Amino acid sequence: MLFSEVLKRPVCRALLAALTLTLFLAAPQDATAQNTDGPVPSSCLAMAQSMPPVLKASFTRVQAEEETVTITYAGHSTYRIDTPGGITIATDYSGHYGTTPTPHVVTMNKAHRTHYTDMPDPTIEHVLRGWNPDGGPAKHAQVVEDVYIRNVPTDIRRWGGDMERDGNSIFIFEVAGLCIGHLGHLHHDLTNEHYAAIGRLDVVMVPIDGGMTSSVDNIGEITRRLYSSVILPMHRHSTPLSEFTSRMGKNFALQRLDGNTMDVSLRNLPRQPTIFVPRSL
Repeated sequence: MLFSEVLKRPVCRALLAALTLTLFLAAPQDATAQNTDGPVPSSCLAMAQSMPPVLKASFTRVQAEEETVTITYAGHSTYRIDTPGGITIATDYSGHYGTTPTPHVVTMNKAHRTHYTDMPDPTIEHVLRGWNPDGGPAKHAQVVEDVYIRNVPTDIRRWGGDMERDGNSIFIFEVAGLCIGHLGHLHHDLTNEHYAAIGRLDVVMVPIDGGMTSSVDNIGEITRRLYSSVILPMHRHSTPLSEFTSRMGKNFALQRLDGNTMDVSLRNLPRQPTIFVPRSL
């Protein structure tokens, strides 16, 4: 058995997370959302080839293997993530989906108006844009209670066909020992450097429209390489789901959810990578 496959087992993930936590348990505890000047120990990056320049923070609680994260498909490309510590995150937030109750954190991408808003609810505590309005890549590395949020910048395709550098971000949420990623409005292949910066993803949310984002073939290849335990499709438009699932091969199972919500923990991750399809997708 490949060492990389061994590392995907829940017990190995839990050991990695526990080992990582020991690196910062002695750190002082202060604000619930922090940005300082060193790398955050990351179980998601523990086996990556390199660690991107992120920021140091201290967690406020020890994450147990039994802790559960609730993930809900809100619509289009937006998922809501509810952490054991009571933090709610709306990914790829446009102001149309995942708005009730008001999330504590939203992440957005620049592609077009269904992926961001210039007027987010002012009561949202943390608004994280996947692009830098001042130019250059967006850089996020922030702890909010029990979740660590970081990003890996990618490019986006303009309406004219040319590429805009650093207009999209893959957001990664590390919580309860899990590594949860949202690919955003991904328009191109990922390089080895991207994969190294992403690290391990236990849960990945992937756009499957095959037109406005990357091709279905390319998204399938990226999903196979990430080899996450839980694959959550989004940004489907009129694309038949089978356009994506038929490309994934026999190593990936398919399961339709009774609703739009699922509970995920290190303990209940499926042994075989599984595509979970929300009812309203």
